[in-house]
Amino acid sequence: MPQKDPCQKQACEIQKCLQANNYVESKCEAVLEEMRRCCTRYGKGRSVCCSGFEREEREREKLKVTSERIPPPPQ
Repeated sequence: MPQKDPCQKQACEIQKCLQANNYVESKCEAVLEEMRRCCTRYGKGRSVCCSGFEREEREREKLKVTSERIPPPPQ
């Protein structure tokens, strides 16, 4: 029998919150943060539910690296 996805509960909580709040993400920040913590706890590839959060994290890292390379504007 396949193992249960370790972050499935958090993914379901996100769906419930979004439905209850007319899909306004800002009203579900707490459950989104729980999902991020779960995805961090269970390394890459262990949770299918985390694929979108892993992509978000990669994009955030790219932006961070890019912004570190851009010199500040002259004063």
